[in-house]
Amino acid sequence: MAKGYRPVDRDQPFLIAPDMREWLPAGHAVWLVIEAVRLLDTRAFHARRRTGGAGAAGYDPDMMVTLLVWAYANGVTSSRRIERLCQQDVAFRVICAGDAPDHVTVARFRQQFAGTAAALLAEVLVLCARLGMGKVGVVALDGTKIGANASKDANRTEAGLRKLAEETAARHAEADADEDALFGKGQRGDDDPGDPSTRPERVAAALAGLAAEREAREEAERAAARAHLEAARAGDLREGRPPRGAEAEAARLALEREKAAAQARADDWERRKAAAGRAPRGPRPVPPAEHSLVRRAEAKLEKAIAREAARAEKEKERQGKAPAVRNVTDPDSRLMPVRGGGFIQGYNAQNVVSDDGLIIATRLTADTTDTRWYQPMIRDAVTAAAAMAAAGPVGLVLADAGYLSEANLTSPGPDRLIATGKRRDLEKSARAPAEEDAAEQEGTAAAAMAARLKTPDGIAAYRQRGRIAETPHGRIKHNMGIRRLTMRGMPRASGEWTFTAAVHNLMLAVTSGHLTPQALSALAR
Repeated sequence: MAKGYRPVDRDQPFLIAPDMREWLPAGHAVWLVIEAVRLLDTRAFHARRRTGGAGAAGYDPDMMVTLLVWAYANGVTSSRRIERLCQQDVAFRVICAGDAPDHVTVARFRQQFAGTAAALLAEVLVLCARLGMGKVGVVALDGTKIGANASKDANRTEAGLRKLAEETAARHAEADADEDALFGKGQRGDDDPGDPSTRPERVAAALAGLAAEREAREEAERAAARAHLEAARAGDLREGRPPRGAEAEAARLALEREKAAAQARADDWERRKAAAGRAPRGPRPVPPAEHSLVRRAEAKLEKAIAREAARAEKEKERQGKAPAVRNVTDPDSRLMPVRGGGFIQGYNAQNVVSDDGLIIATRLTADTTDTRWYQPMIRDAVTAAAAMAAAGPVGLVLADAGYLSEANLTSPGPDRLIATGKRRDLEKSARAPAEEDAAEQEGTAAAAMAARLKTPDGIAAYRQRGRIAETPHGRIKHNMGIRRLTMRGMPRASGEWTFTAAVHNLMLAVTSGHLTPQALSALAR
């Protein structure tokens, strides 16, 4: 039972320690972050600041970097909340030395991440390598979906975007007419027009993006069709179904070849008959129109024409049911499928992770699939490993089936294990006796990779992929609480994600015990 209540005397004066170093324990992580940033080369941030002019003194870029590193490490991405914490939270107050920047200053400083975050990530990786981190003998490549600062409800079809653009233009014209009537033609009546062009520009960017994507897709299809038909005309008969737009024409070319061959046989028979004065031995050639190969080619042409018509109708129906959309708030973001079903409005972040959990290369993409990013990401990883001299070269790359393609399997670069199916299927295949292996198409890189993944060494190495690749995603989304970016547009959103990766690496050095006061002292010498 309590003796009584403790007194609540808010008039009691207290003497706070005059030295900030006494506000927090000496082993607090914020001191390590402050000292670590001091060791980094932050010239990229200083280069974007101007000093010597009129006005109040600016905030030190090193302090701003430290402040944002600590904020993101603790899942705080709101500039207004950062401002509030700089006044209320001891660690934040220590970082800014009691001189708290306002939310506008924080937001403006963060906008430069598009041009500075990559340099910060490189600096952090070099620092981690000097601390003994960065095991790149085995690395893993994986993508993760990250939310954009936009709502799914802001998506519009091309027709919807055009209607929105027309409504906005009409609304602006009506406002101009009202101002002309009130203040006189050409006079606004105020000195601050605001930014009425922001939304129309985003709508225009969304429309331009849809048009560019459609043109790029159609041009790729036309190029593939042209290449296939040129090869067919040159006599290079490729196996498999022709690409879209070339099937009917390829069938016509095949029909012409069969007709020409049948006609050539008939003409040859007539020549031999004329030369000998009698019919040659053997049966008379079938007329070209009645030849079985010609009839078969005609039937294939009819089917190809019907398939192209059906495909066009199906594509039209699909566009009617699920037309391509763009987001009015962030035109660069896309609807991304996520595990468990459903979609988020966001981006697809590609990361190469070292065996000890460092993100050594990262890119933010707007692709819903991963395949085409294998080669660019591995080139980035090799470059990063070279900069981290102590880490050594990249040895083995692990990637899931989302990166499987002949081009990725055969491209130059480090050794790789790319899954040829789902994890459970790989495990089942590896346990099956050799005589029960599924029949595969021999001679392809995919078949060779599948065979390698069935071996004890291959499957044992691939089992490391989940632990290596997915752990940083869990740290960022669950531990740091960053599931959504705050910046809009690919350049700024990409810079923010790169900054987030740098923060992850720096805090991993802290939590893993590599970044200690003793280690910092040794590096500072």
